[in-house]
Amino acid sequence: MDNANLFQLGIGLATGTQAEDSKRDDYVERNSFQRPKAGLTLVSDKARDDYFIQRGGKIFAGTHLIIEVVNGNGLDDEGLIETAFRRCVDECGAKLLHIHTHKFNPQGVSGVAILAESHISVHTWPEIRYGAFDVFMCGDAQPWNAVAVLEEIFETGDVRVREILRGDGVVAGML
Repeated sequence: MDNANLFQLGIGLATGTQAEDSKRDDYVERNSFQRPKAGLTLVSDKARDDYFIQRGGKIFAGTHLIIEVVNGNGLDDEGLIETAFRRCVDECGAKLLHIHTHKFNPQGVSGVAILAESHISVHTWPEIRYGAFDVFMCGDAQPWNAVAVLEEIFETGDVRVREILRGDGVVAGML
């Protein structure tokens, strides 16, 4: 194969941290479950039907929470994962479009809930009682409400959260 074909296969590409991944200012550690609500405003561009969020002087596309469920119970239960997705959707004020989950053998579940506002996803390692969740929501949905739901459903007090404001600094000049 020539280099062009290898590139299409992804072989020989640089791997590892990209420059945009290493900007620590983009990440906010949130372990106290303080949900930012004050100052939340939807911003609309008349040329488009989408909405951006304005909070604390920033304009961004949506809130992406990286949620780690540690010492959780039931992380191998595909039905419980689906229940967690549905409860998160309800508590966050989002609109569910589709759920797909997959149970691995001998253990583990991966899944995604597709939302009008974006998505919730998970991959679990029940053998170590760990679940890696992503909750990304745009518009006026409240993704921080998902934290308490996951803590309750998976019966743990150890839920760790990082917040990323997707599109921060990108969309401001477009509105």
